[in-house]
Amino acid sequence: MKLSPSRMNAFLFYKLPSAFWCGVRVKSVSEQKCVATVKHRWFNQNPFNSMYFAVQTMAAELTTGALVMLQIQKSGQRISMLVAHNSGNFTKKATGRITFSCDEGDLVREAVQKAIATGEGQIIRMKSFGTNEKGEQVSELNFEWSIKVKP
Repeated sequence: MKLSPSRMNAFLFYKLPSAFWCGVRVKSVSEQKCVATVKHRWFNQNPFNSMYFAVQTMAAELTTGALVMLQIQKSGQRISMLVAHNSGNFTKKATGRITFSCDEGDLVREAVQKAIATGEGQIIRMKSFGTNEKGEQVSELNFEWSIKVKP
């Protein structure tokens, strides 16, 4: 099964329903880059009339995780994946439609190949940037994904 935005959004509905109901949607996914959006609305707001940080984190995680899932699928191997650590910087109020993107697919491909070749777990450090409709950065989220070939 080829990963596509519609398949990723169906995955959200069934496996990550909180992200789906908050409005997170994959717009594009390729081996190199993933883009997701989420619109600020009543359901995902904080008391300061902007998007709750956890909603931003869900969207950002999805952009990095989709790249990991795509490379694992492409490898044909059974590989586990887990977020080992995350951090973020929120620099501006997130209102309107926020677009998150991660373009670090090459890092993932190299780590998956190394995990397969060595049999050792790998850590992949990835960033996703959130921008508003004006193109201004509102957040930067960092994720450490741990991958390991299953026996």
